Amino acid sequence: MAVYTEVPDEALAAFLAAYDIGDLTSYKGIAEGVENTNFILHTTTGSYILTLYEKRVAEGDLPFFLGLMEHLAANGLACPQPIRTRDGATLGRLCGRPAVIVSFLEGVSVRRPGVRHCRALGAALAGLHAAGADFPMRRPNALSVAGWRPLFEAAEAQADRVAPGLAARTRDDLALLEASWPRDLPGGVIHADLFTDNVFFLGDDVSGLIDFYFACTDAFAYDLAICLNAWCFEADYAFNRTKGQAMIAAYQAVRPLEPREIAALPLLCRGAALRFMLTRLVDWLNVPPGALVKPKDPLEYDRRLAFHRRVAAAEEYGWSPVSPA
Repeated sequence: MAVYTEVPDEALAAFLAAYDIGDLTSYKGIAEGVENTNFILHTTTGSYILTLYEKRVAEGDLPFFLGLMEHLAANGLACPQPIRTRDGATLGRLCGRPAVIVSFLEGVSVRRPGVRHCRALGAALAGLHAAGADFPMRRPNALSVAGWRPLFEAAEAQADRVAPGLAARTRDDLALLEASWPRDLPGGVIHADLFTDNVFFLGDDVSGLIDFYFACTDAFAYDLAICLNAWCFEADYAFNRTKGQAMIAAYQAVRPLEPREIAALPLLCRGAALRFMLTRLVDWLNVPPGALVKPKDPLEYDRRLAFHRRVAAAEEYGWSPVSPA
């Protein structure tokens, strides 16, 4: 269970006293998530999510994340909304950790998304980019191309213990991407971590987007590339072009891609795969003793990279100038 900080009943009661959310009836830890400690709270006024931010989330970034969620919700995007205390604060402290309560979203995530889910996600992603267009705060993407070499250097010496030849493959990918990474694409607020467990559905419709703690300012098409990686590969690591076509077409129905974004898509997809392979690799090689959360397998993204290395054009991801949404 992803509960890194235990919260005594007395400490929780004192923390909740600052909020006007009714009386606590029950609470429990949430198993999903690997970055923070999360609880679901049930009170006499409804259900809420309590998050304690662990060391991996920089406390200085929290005003950006919380302000972004408020901004997106105010602009019609279904996402958690921070609950303010009676004094108007969104952020507090609990058991020595920064902590926040956010609204609870109905819906379920899908482990094996179908074409209809990819279509709905494409439209929701473009909606997020539109809703965040006038958000005034900025946060550089610390896990973009400039951040990949330090990750690789931290893991290089042990990479071949995970898979033979992994260090050499990664070294070659990194050199190519550093030399050719596109830097002038349309951008703004992106989610940067919109995996299937961060999207809720009711039926075939997206009911909410969650977990904005990697959100940053970067290229919109890079966010799309992250989603193509996370949603459109099958269990055998074959890319499902039908899913990609549905996602891209639905995105373009809301926000048409510019020609330079389309041309850059193969590089962006390759870079997105390298980013997640590297962060997973570092985590895989540095599991603390007694850890309760198993790190995610970096080789899932090494196998995706094998596909991306062969791609020459956006059409191979399903892009088409006449694709129906």
